[in-house]
Amino acid sequence: MNAAVRATVRVGIYTGAKVYFVHEGYQGLVDGGDNIKPATWESVSMMLQLGGTVIGSARCMDFKEKWGRLKAACNLVKLGITNLCVIGGDGSLTGANQFRTEWSELLADLIKQGKITAEEAKRSSHLNIVGMVGSIDNDFCGTDMTIGTDSALHRIIEVVDAITTTSFVMPDCVCMRVRVCVCVHLCAHVSVRACVCINIAVCPHSYLALVTALACGADWVFIPEMPPEDNWEEHLCKRLIAQRERGSRLNVIIMAEGAQDRKQKPITCDQVKNLVSKKLGFDTRSTILGHVQRGGTPSAFDRILGSRMGVEAVMALLEATPETPACVVSLSGNMAIRLPLMECVQVTKDVTVAMAEGRFEDAVNLRGKSFQNNWNTYKMFFFLLSWSDIWATCNINIAIVNVGAPCAGMNAAVRSAVRAGLIQGHQMLAIHDGFDGLANGQIEPITWAQVGGWTGKGGSNLGTKRNLPGKNIEQISLNIAKFNIHSLIIIGGFEAYLGGLELVTAREKYEELCIPMVVIPATVSNNVPGSDFSIGADTALNTITMTCDRIKQSAAGTKRRVFIIETMGGYCGYLATMAGLSSGADAAYIYEEPFHIHDLELNVVHLIEKMKTSVKRGLILRNSNANDNYTTQFLYNLYSEEGKGTFDCRMNILGHMQQGGTPTPFDRNFGTKMGAKSVLWLTDKLKECYRHGRIFANTPDSACVLGMKRRSLIFQPLTSLKEDTDFEHRIPKTEWWLKLRPILKILARYEAVEIDTSEVAAMEHIIKKTGEIKGGKI
Repeated sequence: MNAAVRATVRVGIYTGAKVYFVHEGYQGLVDGGDNIKPATWESVSMMLQLGGTVIGSARCMDFKEKWGRLKAACNLVKLGITNLCVIGGDGSLTGANQFRTEWSELLADLIKQGKITAEEAKRSSHLNIVGMVGSIDNDFCGTDMTIGTDSALHRIIEVVDAITTTSFVMPDCVCMRVRVCVCVHLCAHVSVRACVCINIAVCPHSYLALVTALACGADWVFIPEMPPEDNWEEHLCKRLIAQRERGSRLNVIIMAEGAQDRKQKPITCDQVKNLVSKKLGFDTRSTILGHVQRGGTPSAFDRILGSRMGVEAVMALLEATPETPACVVSLSGNMAIRLPLMECVQVTKDVTVAMAEGRFEDAVNLRGKSFQNNWNTYKMFFFLLSWSDIWATCNINIAIVNVGAPCAGMNAAVRSAVRAGLIQGHQMLAIHDGFDGLANGQIEPITWAQVGGWTGKGGSNLGTKRNLPGKNIEQISLNIAKFNIHSLIIIGGFEAYLGGLELVTAREKYEELCIPMVVIPATVSNNVPGSDFSIGADTALNTITMTCDRIKQSAAGTKRRVFIIETMGGYCGYLATMAGLSSGADAAYIYEEPFHIHDLELNVVHLIEKMKTSVKRGLILRNSNANDNYTTQFLYNLYSEEGKGTFDCRMNILGHMQQGGTPTPFDRNFGTKMGAKSVLWLTDKLKECYRHGRIFANTPDSACVLGMKRRSLIFQPLTSLKEDTDFEHRIPKTEWWLKLRPILKILARYEAVEIDTSEVAAMEHIIKKTGEIKGGKI
């Protein structure tokens, strides 16, 4: 929330508006006085890393009464406030819309009561409202992610990871319950031992429970939107036994608050715990997480999301007219969008109605595309009618190889692909040590049990190298024939993309390479053409962000200090730019945006002026290959010399720490979905390419990159992406995140910054996406 507050204040001031803080939510609006104070640029400094909200929030019964709204309206009119930005859940946003709807009536009543003049009423003739959804439950329909959800997932996964380590000491079953308390936020009950039953209550929507199940590889999840089939107790016990027989030392069960069966009878954490303990004899424990999930340092994703939403909210208010409906700014894929507020609120309420009426498919559809994709991925792995189905194999062999530098999330993608392939009836083959391993015959079958627990492991368990097929192409073709490989999944960075292109090119000479192939982008650099995001980039971004927080904090006592920090990424400036947004940097130097000595001079002057304010710290980021001459050492020397007597400098090169660590929830979930989707695509492609008793694929669309583009996961032929590739610098020619760089400069208080408005967020209608509700049906 603080990132959204910071962005709203600074962009508002940048556009010439006068911005006010309303402390303690609607209660502050009603009480007025010192609760409504002008906001300054410096007042929102050093708050990005803080959890919660620095301006406070409170439940307000007074605002539900008309007399309370009259007082609130009077306070706004006296201060000349005609634009209101509300950050909260559907209740808060519904209240804001009601306030706006009856604004004219409230002004008329205030004039009658003599509390405002007709002139004051005329100056405040209409009230514009824009909403940002701040809720860890991600239960607001119309947005892929709400502010706070990713941070809550970080807290949950940290606890789950800590609990699962107990399984290395003794076999455990853990029952975890993550539940929402009085305020729409989330607490958790976690049971540990022979079975882990994690009850995640999400009031009563289940995004956190579902994504946690995918991210930690849970054995079962109960969510109210889609209750288990009848006789679920028997299926659950069979699953847990099967997992133990495959060598698993730990079982994890996730439960959402409000979990129920098909007859809408509640399923409780204790019920599941007793079932497992008595019927299977597994030792079961539970742990209560409590409000841990609400607090803590916000993740990089939430900071960037809050910042982008804050900017978009100000733009929406400035463009609003009296006829413009109240809107909520939202995220769809990687795009900021605007949606009619009350449409979103209505569809959100329709989810609850659909569940109450037993229309569970409708409930899942109403929850949106993101929820549907997560649910479909979960179903693939966990809703098998018979566990023997896994071994109903055909004669198809799919091989998986990791290529390039290792990154967090690679193992999650491998695990997902292996298990999805086995479910489809294929034999899965693991290739060790990249293309070198494929050339040297380091190929072996990989089983369901072998990839158990891989979701939370960093690096590459298969081993990976940067070498391309190149000179080994003939040996690779021979081994593809020798091991009877029918399709290939290549998981990696730019080397994976180049390697895939080399294999496709070599099809003309080696018929054995005429098999379907898919490249899954996995690199901290996020520089693979055909995808807006790469597996591993989110983990690296969080590592950089948290490191920058600590580095900035180190100057809390000394002050007047500027830090020059070098990030990874090669020629791609994604990490430097996004880390600049999430850590509040003063500048981020990247290759894609050339800079010269004049730009460096402006940055130095900017920092000298900044030191005259109450904020006496500076942060400069530089991408590793930003410029051959203006190196990190050069920047350090320049800033040190020019800042003499005003500030001193420190230099940090973060290095390979950015490639390590356990994957973030985003990378685990993203890797899981990418791995599963690649196998389903290959399965369909193999059917298309099966001719005369053998596989033969030589069309461009038989070798693709699977990537996230704007709002969807799509497959694009490798050869079609060549035109959009800068091969010399190993980056795509078009990069979506470059349009966010003006936001970085505005938030750092640079003047005369031009914002790219070629993709202004237009108002969209959520009802058209989800379908109208008529007669209880979609």
